[in-house]
Amino acid sequence: MRMTLTALSLVALLSAGAALADDDDCSVPRSEWQPREAAMQVAQANGWTVRDFEIDDGCYEIEGRDGDGREIEVKLDPGTLQIVEMDYEDEDDDRGGARNPAPAGSVAPPQNGLFGTGAPPQVQVN
Repeated sequence: MRMTLTALSLVALLSAGAALADDDDCSVPRSEWQPREAAMQVAQANGWTVRDFEIDDGCYEIEGRDGDGREIEVKLDPGTLQIVEMDYEDEDDDRGGARNPAPAGSVAPPQNGLFGTGAPPQVQVN
């Protein structure tokens, strides 16, 4: 019994340690960081429009849009300015449905009897 509890405790501590270690994406000493202006030049070279620039988990984090207009979140290593992580904001979107729905009024309703001529429905209460 004591051996089982010890083993379970060890497993719990190891998984907690792995989760905490995952938070620190960049571990470059502050004295070796490239200036923010250099990170902004990387963004410009990649065609990104920067909306927000901050430091997160020891990395430079850029939020904005890429050259195609998609929302992005990019983490750069502050020492090498290499991309550590890049997420497209619409990838996490679980709304379902069409990504680019047609504007209202631009598509005619189907001719299946469910849609009228645009007149308000007639309601009769019994």
